[in-house]
Amino acid sequence: MMRGIFTVGFWTLASRIFGFARDILIGAFLGAGPVAEAFLIAFALPNMFRRFFAEGAFNTAFVPMFSKKVEDGSDAEGFAQDAFSGLASILIVLTLVAQLAMPWLVLAMAGGFAGDERFPLTVDYGRIAFVYILFISLAALFSGMLNATGRFAAAAAAPVLLNIILVGVLLGVSWSVPDGKMTTLVDPAEAYGRALIWAVPVAGIAQMALVWFAVYREGYRINLRLPRLTPDMRKLALIALPAMLAGGVVQVNLLVGRFVASYFEGAIAWLYYADRLYQLPLGVVGIAIGIVLLPDLSRRLRAGDDAGGRFAFSRAGELSMALTIPAAVALAVISVPLVSVLFERGEFTSDDTAATALALTVYAFGLPAFVLQKVLQPVYFAREDTRRPFHYALVAMFVNALVAIGLSVFIGFLGAAIATTAAAWVMVGLLSRGRRGLGDVAQFDDRFRTRIWRICAASVAMGIVLFASALMLGPFFGEPGLRYVALALLVALGLVSYFGFARLFGAFNLRELRGTMRGH
Repeated sequence: MMRGIFTVGFWTLASRIFGFARDILIGAFLGAGPVAEAFLIAFALPNMFRRFFAEGAFNTAFVPMFSKKVEDGSDAEGFAQDAFSGLASILIVLTLVAQLAMPWLVLAMAGGFAGDERFPLTVDYGRIAFVYILFISLAALFSGMLNATGRFAAAAAAPVLLNIILVGVLLGVSWSVPDGKMTTLVDPAEAYGRALIWAVPVAGIAQMALVWFAVYREGYRINLRLPRLTPDMRKLALIALPAMLAGGVVQVNLLVGRFVASYFEGAIAWLYYADRLYQLPLGVVGIAIGIVLLPDLSRRLRAGDDAGGRFAFSRAGELSMALTIPAAVALAVISVPLVSVLFERGEFTSDDTAATALALTVYAFGLPAFVLQKVLQPVYFAREDTRRPFHYALVAMFVNALVAIGLSVFIGFLGAAIATTAAAWVMVGLLSRGRRGLGDVAQFDDRFRTRIWRICAASVAMGIVLFASALMLGPFFGEPGLRYVALALLVALGLVSYFGFARLFGAFNLRELRGTMRGH
């Protein structure tokens, strides 16, 4: 399991690095203007529905069922074929309907766009980008098959293709104009926006092709055919429906945040750039652990290995907190230098830095909660219990909407970030309370409970070192040639101080970690 986590984490880190390059270029070429906001909303549309249909259903319902069929030696390929055909049929219909309903979808995502130049541009972009959902959702199914069989590399590497393609397109447009000017366009940003939006469905095809080929190499022959309503598909639908609804609730939370932000000029872009920074530890740690832990727990429960399941669950929680809590502290303490060095250039101004850093600080307080959700939910899904997480998600949705709309009247767009963080902690509280009835496999062991406080202490100590170091290095962040070196030094000081304090306080043991990686 630990090797799988580090495999997924490595490729996710690679994807996030290319994602940072993509976002740096988007910030430089598009800034936080109308074209940037139109692209970000249009790109968010297929990703929202992808999480609703593909990740919400198949990473929670399909993976445990497919894992059991692989373990039992039953017809796993036939089940996957039926699931593929059914999902493809739903997605084709959804894509066609979305083309007609795009103006209303845009208004639901960003009501503040109504009546200004962003609305028609977003509708146009949205129709192009929405095709992405067909390819990326089918890619998610193939990825679930690979994860269930313990093959994590190809599925984890697929998102790298998206960012490589988008970075290549941005650089290509830039290099195609030698003098940096586009005299045929009123707004040069539109050339970048148009190229970016067409690159999205192309990237979806590339991602699907990669994981389809990996599945093919594993011996599974999955082709498109007419869907069949078999008993297994009925069971999948019954399990998947609450999971899809729960995924929909999470997307409603994001939708509320974007809707509130759309009434404040530039806010959608500020929240997006802040989201990209806190998504780095969330993706590398939280998502990686969630992907690997679910099939591992499913296999252990099938084999009756409750002790092994509890050990795996506890070590996943321990590792996630050992990496996430210090990351959260660092994002909060040095948010301004991070945003300034990474994004402040071209169309991205110092005012954009200040607003983005403020949102990042708020998101940082919710980062441990976002990751803990990825650890806690698999203990429900491995038992094919998707109803209770759905009910908990409904409560979190209510909290998110209440806080976001209520606070926006007083503090503007920042209310959306606070609401996201508050809803995440509410969700963690409900998941923690509900797992008490799931047996010992869902309980953290004594080692976890002892070390979590030491991890927190080491993280706070690191935060103090970072704060003092940021003050001393402050003048260097204003120098164009030195600010990159200053940020690298600041990050290095954070890493060294955290691992030093962690060793001093006994937060974790590197020898134990290496032993776990070897399977001991």
